[in-house]
Amino acid sequence: MTADDDRDLPLQRTVKGASDPSVHQLRLFLVLAEELHFGRAAARLFMSQPAFSKQIRALEERLGLQLVDRTSRAVDLTSSGRALLPEARAVAEAMANLRQVARSRSRETAGRVVIGTVSAEPAMPHTNAILDELHKRHPELVIEMRSLNFINQYQALSCGDVDVAFLRPPAPDHIQSLHLLEEPRVVCLPANDPLAAEDTLTLAHLSDRTMVTMSPESPQVWRDFWTASPRPDNVPVKYGPLTFDVEGVLHAIARGQAIGFLPASARDFYPRPGVVYRDVVDLSPCSMALTWFAANRDRPVVSEIRQIARTVLRSQN
Repeated sequence: MTADDDRDLPLQRTVKGASDPSVHQLRLFLVLAEELHFGRAAARLFMSQPAFSKQIRALEERLGLQLVDRTSRAVDLTSSGRALLPEARAVAEAMANLRQVARSRSRETAGRVVIGTVSAEPAMPHTNAILDELHKRHPELVIEMRSLNFINQYQALSCGDVDVAFLRPPAPDHIQSLHLLEEPRVVCLPANDPLAAEDTLTLAHLSDRTMVTMSPESPQVWRDFWTASPRPDNVPVKYGPLTFDVEGVLHAIARGQAIGFLPASARDFYPRPGVVYRDVVDLSPCSMALTWFAANRDRPVVSEIRQIARTVLRSQN
């Protein structure tokens, strides 16, 4: 019998009459299958590595199979782990869909809508106009505003934590959006950076500067846009401190650790000691959009807010 065959033998420590695997354990297994590293997987889920490993071992015992090869330096799935991977993913997705539908139906029954926002979007004119019209048409509707960050902004839509959200695209494919406004992007620099003395800059001026790093939990297309990657000169972007929201971005910049790109309106909403904003002539503009999970587009509350947003846009044009 080969070593590979031995890895897939049923675990001998399986507890007789053990309960079925929990959805939580399956989600941990899915993350481990993506990272193939216990430490990274645990950090991604904000868990300690021992606690994460304990849950994976408990999952294996409940299934009676070894899912992960721990004998080599690089973690790998066994053939059993690879065989169960699509089934685990299907169960986790089915449970996520069930919870999303349940949350949405619960809010509709209670006459409540949850609207997500990132950073200063609630103060933007289009946002206020849409919310005012929503309240005018449905004064009995309870409107809850929920602050999101770089990690959960799109997850909150797809899992049903929020019904719609005012966000800054680009968005992943499963998110649909209605464009509300466009504005330039500016570079945020430490006040003591020599480039802060310039009124306008180009991306070439910034090629040797370190950018803040957006969380890997956010979509790749979104991270690339907000770090202007790739650059016109094909110089690789240098990444620095990890940030999860605008406050984190500004903190890293004020401490001289990195630079970042933000909408031009940040000049008004986020004045900070130690941070200056400068125009970048060859940096493409950004937009703000009303966004929703594609599968929810025809839900009554989502459809109504979409219609209100279109009405507001027509009245302001």
